[in-house]
Order: sequence, then structure tokens, then C-alpha cells
Amino acid sequence: MLETGNMIDRIVSEVLAQGRAAARGTTGTDAGSDPALVPVGVSNRHIHLSRQDMDALFGPGVMLTRKKAMKQPGQYAAEETVILRGPKGEIGKVRVLGPLRKDTQVEVSTADGFALGVRPPLRMSGKLNDTPGLEIVGPHGSVRKSAGVIVAMRHIHMLPETAARLGLANGDEVSVLVEGPRGGIMHHVAIRAAEASATEMHIDVEEANAFGLKNDDIVRILRD
Repeated sequence: MLETGNMIDRIVSEVLAQGRAAARGTTGTDAGSDPALVPVGVSNRHIHLSRQDMDALFGPGVMLTRKKAMKQPGQYAAEETVILRGPKGEIGKVRVLGPLRKDTQVEVSTADGFALGVRPPLRMSGKLNDTPGLEIVGPHGSVRKSAGVIVAMRHIHMLPETAARLGLANGDEVSVLVEGPRGGIMHHVAIRAAEASATEMHIDVEEANAFGLKNDDIVRILRD
């Protein structure tokens, strides 16, 4: 009798696990059978470095040390961290994300901006014109940037074919429904449709806290 009960428990657990996997999308590159269902990725403050700034901060020719793979193919959190130093204060242990980029970009929250004494605008990644700068300190040296600090606009990564199934294209904006006791609707969520993408909505810590969201929670794209 005990054996039968254990078997039933195992079957129920497997069915529930399959249901959760279907909601998340088992491959990480699609959102399961319904492309409007999207897993959440919460981003804390971080920095992307150029080769030139990597050399100045960590030493000539030093390569990033991979710490943890991220859901977006080829991207990872590195072991390396830096200090951000602004007019009012500094923030330590800011994670470097790889691989290296053409331009250094610092992504912080609005509260981080107050702590540092800078006023970063809400921007899509790579849109660095008319943004503030700060000093970046590493173990080998420091660099003073005249621009590059932003608050990242919330966005959803997906494959072009996934976007097409939803009647969307790269650069479109959508609204997203968040369930739960602190739920609501997020407007102005940008679509970033590109090859070699995993379906995932990126929000910062402040947005996650406001809506009661954590990594891998599921939200829904609202269709017209």
C-alpha cells in the first residue's frame, strides 16, 4: 500500500514538473506552446566593458573569467567586479557581464543613480548619447567615462519567428500582464527580436520589487 502511494506521489510530481516546464518553455528559446507567455529575468546593476577599458581596469590582454552562463546565448556573468564612483558616492562589487563589447555601458537602477550622484536616463542598450559618465575602478587601474550610464528600458528578447507569431517585430512596444497580489500591467515593454535569442523579459530590481516578480516567474504579453 505504501509502495502504491509513493508511486502516485511520483506520478503527480512528474506531471506538475512537466506543466511548469511547458509554461517556462523547455528549451529557453521559446515560451512553450503559447508565445505570449514569457519568463522573467531580473537584472541587478552591472557593467559591460570595452577591450580598452578591460585592459585599463584588469591589465593588458586579461580575459574575463566565466562565472555563470546567462539565458541569452553566448552571454555570461564574469567573476570580475568593479567599483563605480560618482560625485556623491560609490558602489562596489558591480558584476562585469561578458563578452566584451565595442563600448563600455553601465546599467544601474534609479536608486543607484541617486547614491552615485548621477542621473541616468531610461534607455535601450547601446543608446548612450547624452548619458552621464562616472569613474570605474578595477584592481589594475581606473577609467573615467564621460558617458555610458543608463537605466535599462524593460524589454523582451525573442526569436524573429516568435515575434512574427505574435504579430510583432523588433523595436515594437507591448504591454505585459503580471498576475499575483502585487500584479498589474507593465506598459512600454520593448521587443528585441534577434537570431540566437532566448525568450525572456528583462526588468531591473526596482521593477521586480514593485510587481512582486522574481527570476523565472511567467508574465503574459497582451495582444490587441
